[in-house]
Amino acid sequence: MAEYKILTINPGSTSTKIAYFEGKKAVFTENVAHDSSELAQFDRLSQQLDYRKTLIEKCLADSSMTLSDLDAVVGRGGGLMPLAGGVYEVNDQLYRDAKNGANGVEHPANLGPQLARYFARKASCSAFVVNPPDTDEYQDLARMTGVKGVYRTCHLHALNLKETALHHAGQQKEVYQKVNYIVCHIGGGISISAHRRGQMIDGTDIVGGEGPMAPTRAGSLPLTGVAELLNEGASASDLRKLCTKNGGFISLLGSADAKAIFAAAQRGAEAEQLAWDSMIYQIAKTIGQMAAVLKGDIQAILLSGGLVNNADLVSQITDYCQWIAPVYAYPGEFEMQAMANGVSRVLAGQEEVKTYTGRPVWTKEAFPF
Repeated sequence: MAEYKILTINPGSTSTKIAYFEGKKAVFTENVAHDSSELAQFDRLSQQLDYRKTLIEKCLADSSMTLSDLDAVVGRGGGLMPLAGGVYEVNDQLYRDAKNGANGVEHPANLGPQLARYFARKASCSAFVVNPPDTDEYQDLARMTGVKGVYRTCHLHALNLKETALHHAGQQKEVYQKVNYIVCHIGGGISISAHRRGQMIDGTDIVGGEGPMAPTRAGSLPLTGVAELLNEGASASDLRKLCTKNGGFISLLGSADAKAIFAAAQRGAEAEQLAWDSMIYQIAKTIGQMAAVLKGDIQAILLSGGLVNNADLVSQITDYCQWIAPVYAYPGEFEMQAMANGVSRVLAGQEEVKTYTGRPVWTKEAFPF
């Protein structure tokens, strides 16, 4: 594959990560910090665009990087309607949906396509997104619930999950589109997903309160318990925050610092030990659910994300799940590399670029209930 020159942009809540790749090598990386007091002046996320652009431009100028040399710019996608996985060029519809948050989710990733298009136009090249958070390849069986009009939706760490699967397939000389994996992203949030011949056919909705608890997320809860919280005065907003930012270790222990919690558990702290082991137990149980979805035909269980750096976590999951399939650990995240790799495959003609239409890959009207 040719060594294409690609700028990747990944907006976060308090910073924007940027990286310049030549082929698979990250020549330059920077985490552009954003002052929280300055961000507070913006009522809506989309209003931060000019502020972030200016800081990124200064960072690029300080690095002496020349935009005219770029072959492509790729941004983390967000705010889009449910779509199949792949690489999408940032067209007008994709840009508008990201800007307006068409999916109803206000997330820093919504700025990714907007920033990518801005810098791509300055560089006279194309802008892309790769496996955005709204990637949805669920089979219909995975969408059903036992309540009429209520359906499961797909919110996963799609970019890292897909890249981990592709990376492992390459390591094992397997073809991703011909094998089945269970792929886990284990960090501040936790995604568990079933991949069948290149498609994520089921997984845990990390926005909707599914799957294992995580440092900042409650995970699955019994409905009767949720009803009690409502009776005690909790609001719908409070429950959503338990799903995304105030649950898990935050609720149980008052901290999302997994390293400190594990260290306390190692020193014999009973509460920390129970919380840590319970999280791992729930991860393993959810892996078992995905094993059933794949009918036991699984070539590997793949672990990725920041918490996979913890040897105890990997050891416990392996002990629980190695009877299902071999367990492989890929600590850390591959998001910047994943974006660059996806666009490189398109530029090299190894993968076909997709066109974003704004039409969701599924609608409630498609179901008889």
